[in-house]
Amino acid sequence: MQNRKGIILAGGAGTRLWPITVPMSKQLLPVYDKPMVYYPLTTLMLAGIRDILVITTPEDSPLFKKLLADGSQWGVNISYEIQPKPEGIAQTFIIAADFLDGSPSTLVLGDNIYYGSGFPKLLAKMSARQSGATGLAYYVKDPEPFGVCLFDDDGAPIALQEKPKEYISNWAVTGLYFYDENVVDIARTIKPSERGELEITAINQVYLDRGQLHVEKIGRGYAWLDAGTHSALLEASQFVHSIEQRQGLKIGCPEEVAWRMRFISTEQLRDFIQKSVQKDYADYLNMVLNLSS
Repeated sequence: MQNRKGIILAGGAGTRLWPITVPMSKQLLPVYDKPMVYYPLTTLMLAGIRDILVITTPEDSPLFKKLLADGSQWGVNISYEIQPKPEGIAQTFIIAADFLDGSPSTLVLGDNIYYGSGFPKLLAKMSARQSGATGLAYYVKDPEPFGVCLFDDDGAPIALQEKPKEYISNWAVTGLYFYDENVVDIARTIKPSERGELEITAINQVYLDRGQLHVEKIGRGYAWLDAGTHSALLEASQFVHSIEQRQGLKIGCPEEVAWRMRFISTEQLRDFIQKSVQKDYADYLNMVLNLSS
């Protein structure tokens, strides 16, 4: 079994955040004290994934490369591919086919933020599953803007629907997906929806029809934020600010995650701290080291 690889989808036109996305990708916008892309990046790192592909636009690719480089500073390998134009989330796997090269994969949308004390253990459980597909479902008050999942009495998924016009479930399928090595072949069979997009729900439907779809529910004790609108971006920044100010611990800090996951050594983290141009950030990482000693 090949090692699992990760993909961050950071393409799209960011139309819901216009005009602030005119000069740059929404995934480069700040969510409180860090670029938005740091949050999905650290989600993949917490899942133990070290080979990561960032899919973005031709215009934004140089900016992502300037920010993230090759990932070696965090003990990961980051490469890049271009999405010429957004044609649906399922297009990700067609673009990423050569990168995946038959490996299982984890896709995270670049504007999705997750938080919860048990989240790393849940990620490990999902990543360890060898076959089929696994998604995350989160209970929402208004399910219409999302893809949703209906469960049977035993908690097994029995139906999926993209942006339902009529109510079927309050469980929204979030932007984090774990797939086996068959996902590329499945993606190549998907036809565009009425919206003209290759829908990720269509891939998940294939796995459901095969009896190979697993969906983990996350509810109280977790937060899932989709920072794709002006209000949601503000709410995400306020949430991160509130947690970090109250606890004194950062969310989505790749240096800390890399060190805790043992992707980098204590010596490498100390070297980063010494070279840091931002005193508060360096002081935080020093605190992390001191608390662990």
